[in-house]
Amino acid sequence: MNDENELSSIAKNPTKLVEGVDFYFENGLMVLTAKFLKDRGYCCGNICRHCPYSKDEQNAALKKKLL
Repeated sequence: MNDENELSSIAKNPTKLVEGVDFYFENGLMVLTAKFLKDRGYCCGNICRHCPYSKDEQNAALKKKLL
């Protein structure tokens, strides 16, 4: 799933997310928590602030994203 579709999906289904558990707002932006990112099941390659994945997994996801 690309980032735009993922954000659209999150926005359409806000009842599935719990503020303070899955995300929080900082300076008007939604920040996803490590719990949410791990529950999602994959690294998106965006070098998220709370990314629970190893550097190797992050690099692999980033390379895949760039191809």
